[in-house]
Amino acid sequence: MNAYIFPGQGAQFSGMGLDLYKNSPLAQKLFEQANDILGFNITDIMFEGSAEDLKETKVTQPAIFLHSVILAKTLGDSFKPDMVAGHSLGEFSALVANGTLNFEDGLKLVSQRALAMQKACDMQPSTMAAVLGLEDSLVEKICASTEGVVVAANYNCPGQLVISGDIDAVNKACEALKTAGAKRALVLPVGGAFHSPLMEPAREELAAAIENTVFSKPICPIYQNVTAQAVLNENDIKANLISQLTAPVRWSQSVQQMIYDGATLFTEVGPGNVLQGLVKKIYRDAETTSATLS
Repeated sequence: MNAYIFPGQGAQFSGMGLDLYKNSPLAQKLFEQANDILGFNITDIMFEGSAEDLKETKVTQPAIFLHSVILAKTLGDSFKPDMVAGHSLGEFSALVANGTLNFEDGLKLVSQRALAMQKACDMQPSTMAAVLGLEDSLVEKICASTEGVVVAANYNCPGQLVISGDIDAVNKACEALKTAGAKRALVLPVGGAFHSPLMEPAREELAAAIENTVFSKPICPIYQNVTAQAVLNENDIKANLISQLTAPVRWSQSVQQMIYDGATLFTEVGPGNVLQGLVKKIYRDAETTSATLS
């Protein structure tokens, strides 16, 4: 069974999507449509901008979404997913790929999500940290006993968990985690506490936009971050997507469930190959590949 997986924030690179634009008339048309929808030429930043330009939130999330979704659309008849999943932002790409959202609505939601998250970040200084080499349950326990807001945010693979919260609480938790034997507890260069209760203002803002968007019957199940289970019902997909901003990304659990349900090949669609690496750490014998323009 073919599982298609879609990356999230952090996968961007200067020049991303340019090969698609040059080699596919369909890709060119969709990129131009994206410029119109967003109201600025995101293609200029994707193709020629610096790494610093691409880090701007209103650019990063739509850029990764566009790279993934347009690549999926150029695959033509060879794109036959039995299941899909996306890491955080990548869930929106996956929902366009499996027919739940159309291209325009998906891009609008991603743009609104990026702006809502930036606003929430501006309201309270907050951050995230990567924790390596500890059991998930111990990380959760230390977060729960730390004063302030700090929670498990991304279950990336066994022994790699990202925590999220207010700056003081994350720093305190990192010290406690190192004392408990973590190989590393490293604060990440991000501007906010994604997938934590501090994203509640963004969740409320995005919820309104999601509720007003048409979701169609998907062509195959999506394994959503919030539940790590196969979902086919449009209303359930909506509810999980709304919860996603303040809930953890259960990537490790999602991949395990996909394998249990019969996934034999994981194809990463979009910039980079981070997800393939995580899949291999979750299940060493998994077969992985990158989607390429057909």
